[in-house]
Amino acid sequence: MTVKAGIIQMDVAFGDPEANRAHATKKIEEAASNGSEVIVLPELWTTGYDLSRFDELAESMDGPTHQLLKNLSSKHQVTILGSIAEREEERFYNTFVSYNSMGERTAKYRKAHLFRLMNEEKHLHSGNQKGNFELNGVPAAGVICYDIRFPEWMRTHMLNGSRALFVVAEWPKPRVDHWRNLLISRAIENQCFVIACNRVGSDAANTFGGHSIIVDPWGNVVVEGSGDEEILYGEVDFTDVEAIREQIPIFQDRRPDLYE
Repeated sequence: MTVKAGIIQMDVAFGDPEANRAHATKKIEEAASNGSEVIVLPELWTTGYDLSRFDELAESMDGPTHQLLKNLSSKHQVTILGSIAEREEERFYNTFVSYNSMGERTAKYRKAHLFRLMNEEKHLHSGNQKGNFELNGVPAAGVICYDIRFPEWMRTHMLNGSRALFVVAEWPKPRVDHWRNLLISRAIENQCFVIACNRVGSDAANTFGGHSIIVDPWGNVVVEGSGDEEILYGEVDFTDVEAIREQIPIFQDRRPDLYE
């Protein structure tokens, strides 16, 4: 099974959900018109890291951003992924969601590892769900930014047979080499495709690195972005995962009795 991915590497207007929804809508429609079957948006693409105003900006799981994604995914018959500021009563989360081509939400994952360098732990609660979901019947998983520094968390998602790892991020430019190397490592060690979307642009405290990327299960780069706004396209052939996992059967050769 082959899927065409469209990665929307966009700038994010700080604390302006309405402007960001309008900008993303145009990009989603462009990606869909170019044949994308799965479209990936960056982390916190409606708000950016305006964490101190999440009491104003965060929304429930039936809020306007979710209604937009539901409508766009069903209208264009595509899967759309990204992370959004979520509010549940008086708690706030950085939440990865996926909407399938029928407009149904197939994933809801609250970021498990909060990033202290950007003060997430001061404003957000961490989640305890996994990010597993199905993409057109194929097992996949979604995680958020800092999560990729925890290989045991990635492996936890892969043990159910997931063939793709989707990563959404606001990864700062000074550490963009870490971003690339970690993503390539996650692809090789889990023998899966990694499809990762990072934002570009700046806020008052950070400049973001872009370099969104698709990596195949051998660790080869299928496509990689620059540091500017763009939409990246790449083919993901899930049969490659099966072939590589048969050739080097790491999941069969694991020794979990030694890992605790």
